[in-house]
Amino acid sequence: MPDDGGVRVTIRAPRPDDVVAYSEAVRRSAEHIGRWNPIEPDALPELLERQGPGLRTFLIVDEATGGLVGKCNVANIVMGRFCNGALGYDSYLPFAGTGMMSEGMLLVLDQCFTPAHQGGLGLHRLEINVQPDNERSIAMARRLGFRHEGFTPRMLFLDGGWRDHERFALTIEDWKPAERR
Repeated sequence: MPDDGGVRVTIRAPRPDDVVAYSEAVRRSAEHIGRWNPIEPDALPELLERQGPGLRTFLIVDEATGGLVGKCNVANIVMGRFCNGALGYDSYLPFAGTGMMSEGMLLVLDQCFTPAHQGGLGLHRLEINVQPDNERSIAMARRLGFRHEGFTPRMLFLDGGWRDHERFALTIEDWKPAERR
């Protein structure tokens, strides 16, 4: 979080003109994110095509430089009686560890929990699934106010095998919007 209360990041949807910056950020951060997530520096065009009711992607951008701090996917969005989505995120070097990703994720959560008629996603519940050894992502989930809900064995096929995940969730009732933080 910023020490001076100032805004250091913004969030926005990815655009076709982000392809080069995205590719460079992923390549530069490959060692940082590769243990937990696939390294796909050329995936942005396909990700742009997949945007829709079930998937929304947010880029977290450094206000001062325009650099990509990170990416957050809100995937598996189901509305109706569920109003749920799953968050997945990557932070990029040199911004990892600066608190800027946390600031951006707070903005993403605001967007997720804002009612659809006010321009948000209108979700009631969000979940984050994290491999048990990914201490930084678990710390992020807790810092954002997510509660631990359980353990899911062999949840995702990553890096040649089925990986266990810890499951965290946050509902709108427990969320503190920006004006209350």
